[in-house]
Amino acid sequence: MLAIAVAILIGMGALGTAIGFGLLGGKFLESAARQPELAPTLQVKMFIVAGLIDAIAMIGVGIALFLLFAPPEYLL
Repeated sequence: MLAIAVAILIGMGALGTAIGFGLLGGKFLESAARQPELAPTLQVKMFIVAGLIDAIAMIGVGIALFLLFAPPEYLL
């Protein structure tokens, strides 16, 4: 059961990150096409948000690996 929980945790984190990056990239391209003069400013903001989205997934992977390799006593 623990391995299934870890797999779900990592899988949902990856799925959420993929959806987030897709939406972020699409909205960036739309906004850069509408106002090309703002593209550099928008690109900086896009990369900051992309880092935050990726950090959420990495935190989930860290928690999942912690649960997999050092499970609390009550999960055993």
